[in-house]
Amino acid sequence: MFFKSAKINEFRLWGLIFTMAGMGIMILGTAGIVLWGQAGKIVAGIFMVFGMIALLISVAVYFWAGMMSTSATMLQCPECGRQTKMLGKTDRCMFCRTMLTLDPSQATEQPSEELKA
Repeated sequence: MFFKSAKINEFRLWGLIFTMAGMGIMILGTAGIVLWGQAGKIVAGIFMVFGMIALLISVAVYFWAGMMSTSATMLQCPECGRQTKMLGKTDRCMFCRTMLTLDPSQATEQPSEELKA
């Protein structure tokens, strides 16, 4: 993972980045009209197309994150006690960022008997 957060939250972050980038590109494109007048309309049109492509990519990323979220394993974080979602064998808690795993070979500590009850 690139950032130290849950995998689903990372995908949502990338969707947000593409949304903001797309909107920023379109806003910068409209500055072409202010700077170059009639010739700037061509620049604005090109930037609008690139901005829309970035927004469509963000829609695809958000859709993909949503589909993964529906099939994610739900479990209770042993550190903060909140319900969290987990993708793959290892992931981080969505709230406290504790490393979680379902693979016993990668676990660092066995839970105590009093936590199981």
